[in-house]
Amino acid sequence: MQIFHRLDGGQKFSEEEALLIAGVRQLAREQVAPAAAELDRTSSFPWDNVRAINRLGLNAMFVPEAFGGAGLSYTAYLECVRELARACAATAIVWATNFHALKPLIDFANEAQKRRFLPRVADGALGALCITEPTAGSDATGMRTRFRPEGDEIVIDGGKTFITNGDVADLYVVFGKWSEIGEAKAAISVAVVEKGAAGLKVLRKEDKMGLRASSTAALAFEAVRVPRANLLGRPGDGLPILFSALNKSRPSIAAHALGIARAAFEDAVAYINQRQQSGRRIVEFQGIQFLLADHATDLAMCERWLWHVAGELDAGRTDIGIEASMLKMRASDLAMRITTDAVQLFGGYGYTRDFRVERLMRDAKITQIWEGTNQVHRQLIGRSFIER
Repeated sequence: MQIFHRLDGGQKFSEEEALLIAGVRQLAREQVAPAAAELDRTSSFPWDNVRAINRLGLNAMFVPEAFGGAGLSYTAYLECVRELARACAATAIVWATNFHALKPLIDFANEAQKRRFLPRVADGALGALCITEPTAGSDATGMRTRFRPEGDEIVIDGGKTFITNGDVADLYVVFGKWSEIGEAKAAISVAVVEKGAAGLKVLRKEDKMGLRASSTAALAFEAVRVPRANLLGRPGDGLPILFSALNKSRPSIAAHALGIARAAFEDAVAYINQRQQSGRRIVEFQGIQFLLADHATDLAMCERWLWHVAGELDAGRTDIGIEASMLKMRASDLAMRITTDAVQLFGGYGYTRDFRVERLMRDAKITQIWEGTNQVHRQLIGRSFIER
């Protein structure tokens, strides 16, 4: 594993970031990983892990210092996502969803909104990003949730589905269409709904293949009233906010996928170095070595692209949609391939819950689906080469 130790050591973090990442690794090793199998088996929300994450102050890392945060780099955030995903992919996505959901607040809220909401985020509030609807998945612009202005309030009607943290969130960043704007894309707007709002209902929690300790809910907004002051930007500002959010959440999904992939690769390598067939260790067979070579090379290259994209975002670049699509697509495809092959290398044992590669394979699948299916990302990448 020396190649990966060198790759990990090549990342440069500030002293504050390095200390935080060391704390995350310790938490992942001592608490998160040992609890992962039982949380998966029982589909129990990882409240103990969330409380431990909050004690470390992880939410504060992406909140500006002026509002009670630490304002650390996006690269450091991705490293924390990856380390948590190596230990428990469900816990990792519970926390990463805070970033996905609440980054629009950080980037687009006005000063008064930031003073109201961001200190709560830094203190550990859970967020939910409410975009997907039963008839609007990868094509988010087809959403039907409606925002109707009424005096100093906005009345929200509609439904959202597959919302991570949907039943436990403190703050919901909700995308819908402004009733007074006729054109579908131009009508998309964003408002913040707080926990306990009248008319906000959890319809059900999904019974999922993987990430079973992470709650995923269907929500109904039935005449939910929020102050007009909860609108991010102006009516119709939602589409650029949506694209900005996705450009930052897609690399996060890639880090999540690569954490799962690294865990599966390490487990497989350890197993085939001690498991024997026909008097030889499995790792000594040439066909297995070729498989390892391909996986290790692809994993190393994908991780380098992760850090490249992170560096671009930390440098202030915003036009990285294609780079983010390439990263998310390749990382999630690789996670699915490595976890599937890890199960194969374990043989019959890999199909049992005695070894975590079975769980890692189930956890990996969703990374090919959410934040835009990989088919959509291939289309986005491919059509970027059409000359205008």
